[in-house]
Amino acid sequence: MTRSGRLRVVVCGPASWNHLIVLDSLPEARPHMRFAQDAWWTVGGTSAGKALHLHELGVDVTLVTPLGDDDDGRRVHTALRRTGLSVLPLGADVTESHTNLMTTQGERVSVYTSAPAAPSRADTATASALFDRADALVIDLSPLGRALLPAAVATGLPLWTDLHDWDGAADYQRPFAQAGTTVVINDDGHGDARAVMADAVAGRATSAIRTLGAAGAEVMTADGRVESVPAVACTVVDTNGAGDAFAAGALVAQCLGGSPREQLASGAAQAARALGSRHLSPLLDASREG
Repeated sequence: MTRSGRLRVVVCGPASWNHLIVLDSLPEARPHMRFAQDAWWTVGGTSAGKALHLHELGVDVTLVTPLGDDDDGRRVHTALRRTGLSVLPLGADVTESHTNLMTTQGERVSVYTSAPAAPSRADTATASALFDRADALVIDLSPLGRALLPAAVATGLPLWTDLHDWDGAADYQRPFAQAGTTVVINDDGHGDARAVMADAVAGRATSAIRTLGAAGAEVMTADGRVESVPAVACTVVDTNGAGDAFAAGALVAQCLGGSPREQLASGAAQAARALGSRHLSPLLDASREG
């Protein structure tokens, strides 16, 4: 259900300026030289990805993200605004940046080359002031997200959080796992994913979603029931942002009253949109062409 005719979502967390490098295989741990098959710079960040796909789905979405007063921050802000996405940039000492080493088989190593410090109290207050107008919140792993968790939980709104490859043991993700009403994980971790999902739905979460790449996705509900859907067949151009696109599609379906299986199907369809783009979202392709 929504408070108005249009779903309103606030997404809080990282946006970054990333260098994507495609290799024929990931590097071995030894000194050597490699030639890239392809390389490009583009907007990254898990929160930017979710916000872009929510925007494409017609959601009234605001992305709250730390951006430095630097060239990378200006590149990110300009690229996002060109898509029509509403962005609230918070001051930061530096703009987040990654170098992603990838293969055409979908393997990836992401190296953080810069990361913003924790937000100020004033910035945290600025971000949380937006919660009053939202129907749902997305609070992603980041210093900003961690600072906003208490205020987000206090709203009582649906709260989505993406734990990525969490193994269920690392301390950093735990407050996010305990706060989310829907938690999302992927299949890149080495822990017991089903145990992570079960712990989530035994607590505050009403559902836990696991994305499985080419194998589709599954959801565990509060009663322990597990349902799954296959991936949507598509031409894969780049895998970056597919998980964020999936979360956006599933979130919209949930807020509109869709069943757990319908949420997965909506997520899978939106993930295909990301897979067909060299960027987080086709909206970034279109904005570059305009």
